[in-house]
Amino acid sequence: MKNLIKLEEAAEFVFAIFLFSKLNFAWWVFPALLLLPDLSMIGYTLGTKTGAVFYNIVHHKALGIAVGVLGFVMGHQMVMLAGIILFAHSAMDRFFGYGLKYSDDFKHTHLGKIGK
Repeated sequence: MKNLIKLEEAAEFVFAIFLFSKLNFAWWVFPALLLLPDLSMIGYTLGTKTGAVFYNIVHHKALGIAVGVLGFVMGHQMVMLAGIILFAHSAMDRFFGYGLKYSDDFKHTHLGKIGK
């Protein structure tokens, strides 16, 4: 099952790259922005509960999809880019085993313990 989930996440990441290729940005923009959503970990400076909320909002795939669709409806490529980056980052994180966080510990995720 773990490999099946990884395959699904890899497919979503490749799909995000495909969507990015349809925008009018230089190729280097995608990798340059890919880790930007991890800035949400700054919320952990306010405690594990607050950090988990910040992290989970930014890393929820529905947010990436919603932002991307909003950008599409508005015809605004920068907003579409933001949605694609959020979605791609979340898929990449889950591929590597970094899931949504529980409020008790940064390493406690919906995919299990990080580093286990």
